[in-house]
Amino acid sequence: MWRQIAAVLEQRITDGTYPAGSRVPSVVELSAEFEVAASTAQKVLAHLKAEGLVRAEVGLGTFVADRG
Repeated sequence: MWRQIAAVLEQRITDGTYPAGSRVPSVVELSAEFEVAASTAQKVLAHLKAEGLVRAEVGLGTFVADRG
């Protein structure tokens, strides 16, 4: 399930729904939108971070990584 959600977020980053530097939904927001457990949403964000698509800033949230 988390892979499907990650694919949706990757598409949103690619198509500009979430432009570089913009905040992506939090674990709580993803859990609500996709009706999944917080642990599943956390896995999605961890995957996107590992792929270099997002960066986390402690206390601020997760943001789309600058490309280039």
